[in-house]
Amino acid sequence: MIETDAVVIGAGPVGLFQVFELGLLGIHSHVIDSLPVAGGQCIELYADKPIYDIPATPVCTGRELIEKLLKQIEPFKANFHLGQQVDALERQADGRLRIGTSTGTRLLTKAVLIAGGVGSFQPRRLKIDGISSFEGSQLSYRAPADDDVQRGQRVVVIGDDDAALDCALRLAPLANVTLMHRRDEFKAAPETIARMRQLRADGTLQFIAAQPHGIVQAGGRLTALQVIAADGSTPSLPLDRLIVLTGLSPKLGPIADWGLALERKQLVVDTAQFQTSEPGIFAVGDVSTYPGKKKLILCGFHEAALAAFGAAAIVFPDKPIHLEYTTTSPRLHLALGVAPRGSDVG
Repeated sequence: MIETDAVVIGAGPVGLFQVFELGLLGIHSHVIDSLPVAGGQCIELYADKPIYDIPATPVCTGRELIEKLLKQIEPFKANFHLGQQVDALERQADGRLRIGTSTGTRLLTKAVLIAGGVGSFQPRRLKIDGISSFEGSQLSYRAPADDDVQRGQRVVVIGDDDAALDCALRLAPLANVTLMHRRDEFKAAPETIARMRQLRADGTLQFIAAQPHGIVQAGGRLTALQVIAADGSTPSLPLDRLIVLTGLSPKLGPIADWGLALERKQLVVDTAQFQTSEPGIFAVGDVSTYPGKKKLILCGFHEAALAAFGAAAIVFPDKPIHLEYTTTSPRLHLALGVAPRGSDVG
């Protein structure tokens, strides 16, 4: 059992900034996310797409935003528990909250801050008999690193968005790549589609308009994917590796069973400290709702700041919590590991 001040559920941009705001108030955090890497939607859905509405940052990609947030929270040494979902939350006799995850992690905390976006993201899996047994070996629902793919391997990538096309484009020089989608139309950025079509034209990348409907296996290995092509034919695609990037499906999951007030699958909060209907449990970002709510990263950052003060009143019940400024506070300079630059309040 791990004892901690606070647990942040969700490692997207708002969850990461929540760690920062808690850290400024002297609250140590453990962070849990169902995805295997920090970043949430920014990494999974638009890692390389531009974001234009982050204050003082005219433009950055989702990946760059997450990298900056991770750098920003380094002084607070948060503990991350990735690739696991919170499946139990129980109030203890002493008022603390006991959390259990799908991988057996157990935490005891004074405050829980839910920053789970629209829920935990789960990949849309292929519904083909027998294919699940190859997941983790020949079948993956995430784009692999370059060094995970052997030169000359036969790789089939399924999908039509940026994630799928970017994966196919990146692996095409290394492997024998076939991109598959049910039709020759795509949701990716125009420049990405143009690059993909150029590689198809010069023979570096293959494409087939088809849908999978079965598998061929031999000797315990996946050897081919049976498909129904757009022209009605039913060829088999020989393969060594299958990468399925058909999007993510957000699921509220066990949060819906914790007895918290819900409105349209979102957690109802107050706007003073973003506490839910249960004391000590806060919700920020897209998972929360209140009159006038706007689902913007900017709004989530504001919510995280106020939720941190609400959590501080629970973590330190006998300690007055004062507003301090990072520009002038010696305590915050020490916590952040920086030297003061001036005395103006900012």
